[in-house]
Amino acid sequence: MTVATMQTNNRIITVFLLAVVLLTTASCQPNVTSQTFDREGNPVTLPAKVDRVISIGPSNTEILVALGFADKIVAADTWSRGIDGLAEDLPFFDMLAPDCEQIILLEPDIIFVTGMSKAGGVNPYKTASNAGICVLLIPSSSSIAGIKEDVRYIAEVMNAVEQGEEIIADMEQTIDEIAKIGETITDKKTVYVEISAAPFLYSFGRGVFLHEMLEIIGAENILADRNKWLAVSEELILDKNPDVILTSVDYIDKPVEEILSRPGWNKMTAVQNGDVYHIDTNTSSRPSHHIVKTLREMAKAVYPELYLYDSATR
Repeated sequence: MTVATMQTNNRIITVFLLAVVLLTTASCQPNVTSQTFDREGNPVTLPAKVDRVISIGPSNTEILVALGFADKIVAADTWSRGIDGLAEDLPFFDMLAPDCEQIILLEPDIIFVTGMSKAGGVNPYKTASNAGICVLLIPSSSSIAGIKEDVRYIAEVMNAVEQGEEIIADMEQTIDEIAKIGETITDKKTVYVEISAAPFLYSFGRGVFLHEMLEIIGAENILADRNKWLAVSEELILDKNPDVILTSVDYIDKPVEEILSRPGWNKMTAVQNGDVYHIDTNTSSRPSHHIVKTLREMAKAVYPELYLYDSATR
């Protein structure tokens, strides 16, 4: 090998090593955009820096606030109004029919969008995406495992992995504490959970995080032979004859009293014994880390003699 050849090879090696160093350095810089996927699997490009966030979906908002980013939220959906820590004077948008022109004028770096926004089969945030805004779709999770992944995903996007793991660890601690008691229960009570009041009764079977929560506390869902969210009839509930009834309804006055006074329902064990209780509407319906608050409520309502803590704590 000639000296000239050796010098040429050395220059090639030097250029290659320099390129590797530059690429490695660039990939670690916080001002470099990155390619990833949203929770639905759509390819997206994350912005270099996230200072302005729009949160569409109360579960997304609750997670962002818990991660410490309430000050970065410049707008949210109307269902997020009233969430602790969220500024009251924010612009609030209809999640199904948002004003994309106004959203674009707010110049968000990222928009976190709930999958409920695509309930009609159309993505109403397409205009924002076309304007170059990073829109991240997060389908509503139906399982506790999915909720944990939502927390983990938002935390990673916001560069707050450690905070996200702390939230998940706190969830798991509460779930484990309750599960330890639930696993000891052999004479399980049957439970009917009402999400919509008469005459449009609505509840759930398997494949819903609330069903998992009933199992964790050591109870049986009377609709465990069915799947997902579903409309039910009075005849079916009467036939199942639950030991306990839980209602998350908040759009009528005194939902517990309404159930206790329904014609024919006095034949049910739950009504005869007065075992009808209200659980928090928001924490039972929003797939966020706050479901553990409802888990405590459910445990206390169904087995007050076993779960002796104050259900409003932690």
